[in-house]
Amino acid sequence: MKDIDVLIEALPYIKKFHSKKILIKYGGHAMIDDDAMSSTARDTVLLKYVGMKPIIVHGGGPEISRSMDKLGKEPEFIQGLRVTDEETMEIIEMVLVGKISTDIVSELIKHDGDAISLSGKDSSLIYAHRKGASKVDGLDEEVDLGLVGEVDSINTDLVDMLVENDYIPVISPVGIAEDGTSLNLNADTAAGEVASSCDAEKLIILTDVPGVLRDPSDPSSLIQKIRISEVPDLIDEGIITGGMIPKIETCVKAIENGVKSCHIIDGRIKHSLLLEIFTTNGIGTMIFE
Repeated sequence: MKDIDVLIEALPYIKKFHSKKILIKYGGHAMIDDDAMSSTARDTVLLKYVGMKPIIVHGGGPEISRSMDKLGKEPEFIQGLRVTDEETMEIIEMVLVGKISTDIVSELIKHDGDAISLSGKDSSLIYAHRKGASKVDGLDEEVDLGLVGEVDSINTDLVDMLVENDYIPVISPVGIAEDGTSLNLNADTAAGEVASSCDAEKLIILTDVPGVLRDPSDPSSLIQKIRISEVPDLIDEGIITGGMIPKIETCVKAIENGVKSCHIIDGRIKHSLLLEIFTTNGIGTMIFE
């Protein structure tokens, strides 16, 4: 009987989000644990079969660093941002496009979800420009991070064509500049830009934290809902800090550009995607207007 109750609770959300695009940013535990990746892929395919249109953007920072170590190149970060020279960019493409993206596609296909791996370079999917030298918090001088890019535009025609033909696009956050240069993009930012440009109903970011916590040491202090107007005060109060700030800023920008809601959820929890979308309370933090 309990399982029936779960289905009944899910029905309004299945109806509400039928035929809607859902942008899912794969990251954290869902990327590094084989069982978690398989479970997340299965849940993504389920979304498709109940009538939604999932789109995936993935990260891969830890895997990139491991590959760099194996190749004898030491990763270099400035304020959490990866310094990207030409050799590092080659490794990034090898890992993101050649390994992680195809691994995700394989898992989706295993669960009968038609999927296609895409780099941001394919058909100029993600046009970007080189970030160049810029001020970094905590440093006096401007820093040039190398081949780090900022998104200019998304080729929505390509994404829409795939989605409308029942494929799940799996997008690596590699951009292309006007001169054809490959650029390293922040995966959260790329996910937000794709979600906005493709008129996604939701942006869901999988992480390794429960969401936004009032007390980082207390998982029960989860803030379930945040209006974008509340974000500046939460940052000033030190509640939103560190690596959560760019994720929240990505969510705010996506909502300002038309995405209805953004969700930061714990990908370590089994079926976290389904729990967030199909239950009244959800499991993470929802950001909305």
